[in-house]
Amino acid sequence: MFALVDANSFYCSAEQVFRPEWRGRPIIVLSNNDGCIVAANKQALALGIKKFQPFFKVRYLCEKKGIIVCSSNYELYADLSHKMMQIIGRFAPEQHIYSIDESFLDFSHCCHSIADLTIQAEKIRRAVWKETRLPVCVGLGETLTLAKVANHVAKKWPGFNGVCLLDNDQFKEDVFSQLSPLDVWGIGKKTNQKLAQNGIKTVLQLSKANLKLLPKSLFNVELQRTINELNGQPCKIWDGVRADKLQIFSTRSVGKRIMDIQSLNQALAKHIAIACVKAREQYSLCSTLLAFASSSPFDKSPASYKVIVHLSQATNDTSRLLHAISENIHLLFKPGVRYYKIGVALLNLSSQKHQQFDLFNPSEHNASLMKMLDGINHRYGTNSLFFAAQGTEEKWLMRRELLTPQYTTHWKDIPKIGC
Repeated sequence: MFALVDANSFYCSAEQVFRPEWRGRPIIVLSNNDGCIVAANKQALALGIKKFQPFFKVRYLCEKKGIIVCSSNYELYADLSHKMMQIIGRFAPEQHIYSIDESFLDFSHCCHSIADLTIQAEKIRRAVWKETRLPVCVGLGETLTLAKVANHVAKKWPGFNGVCLLDNDQFKEDVFSQLSPLDVWGIGKKTNQKLAQNGIKTVLQLSKANLKLLPKSLFNVELQRTINELNGQPCKIWDGVRADKLQIFSTRSVGKRIMDIQSLNQALAKHIAIACVKAREQYSLCSTLLAFASSSPFDKSPASYKVIVHLSQATNDTSRLLHAISENIHLLFKPGVRYYKIGVALLNLSSQKHQQFDLFNPSEHNASLMKMLDGINHRYGTNSLFFAAQGTEEKWLMRRELLTPQYTTHWKDIPKIGC
């Protein structure tokens, strides 16, 4: 038996944790540079807000309806997510964190010691709420797909109080008959359209479908696994070790247009530092660096430039890559261009464990320095220690004009309690 624990409107709920007066009120959270709506709670959706809309189109509606608008507070969300996952992990011997607000639990080896799984799920909800003030829903099923379906029911359907257990064949059929295949984990719009064209419009019909009798365009192993999972046959598992990324990107739209070469160099240096940390975390070395910078596609004369640097030796040393970009920054900067989007990519990644050394060209990679840098930043917070090439003012950082305090990660923002 598996459980999926999922936070309700996580970004919006996180904003309410330290603002009790916001609970029950409509809230939306914006993307980088306060561009689009990336999260909206049910109260905001009920007022006509749609996710992924440009904010400027609904600004007036938000002011008229009293909708609370927040910039993305990633530092707060990450910290609350970490706390939530630690609490959830106490309730089962095996846990898989699927995303920032979703976590699977495996009860297979301890079901005999749990008298009632529904009560266990209610305990999880109460514990998370008591210790983090984040509302969660819990779905339980014999497979990961069934747990995901049960979570959808627990969250969307009235009368379940945030908990749904799919363990009865008749109940499963009743639920399946009211759900679209689009509500099933792993089925997208195109697959749903193909299923509908072949008369499969409910999850119940999908669970009883024989793919071999359907057109070849529908038959694939992943869809067959989904059908098996809906019928209680576990086919999907989570891996203990994730595959390393073959490419690492760090890109961002800037909050203030970049107009000088020094600011462009500093902005790219910051992205190189971010990408190098990711490479060191998975013990990868980069042999090709791609850097790019462009103006907005909506400018009168859009401009875009890129440079590819091939390194003589693969590395994940931030200082070496910073030196490479500094030597080539003149290829990216053109006077008069108002740079809006910048980024870097580490390509042709290889494993540090199987590094090929050059007898005649000693490596300039300073592993001890990188280990010390990562250790200090892990202990005292990101960018506690950084390279001077990144600059100190960073006026081009993304715009977050509606940012709420970072209550749990910034000393100045720690809530003050009067006694």
